[in-house]
Amino acid sequence: MSFCSFFGGEVFKDHFEPGVYVCAQWGYELFSSRSKYEHSSPWPAFTETIHEDSVAKRKDRPGALKVSCGKCGNGLGHEFLNDGPKRGQSRF
Repeated sequence: MSFCSFFGGEVFKDHFEPGVYVCAQWGYELFSSRSKYEHSSPWPAFTETIHEDSVAKRKDRPGALKVSCGKCGNGLGHEFLNDGPKRGQSRF
């Protein structure tokens, strides 16, 4: 499953089939369906990446990091610190 660029609507928000979400440009593994959970945002939500270098992060604003593909730099959105399903977890 390619991680979409969110143009024309998000098709993977309610998709919970087993699999791996990859960068739409590079094909690099980003997130596993095992780390995906239901969230009220209009995009899919994940608690962790597959690889330590799956994403690159830079500070964007308090409580949020800008996230991009760790291989090609394709923009993926944000990591929201302490906004995951469990206390202390982040949400991608």
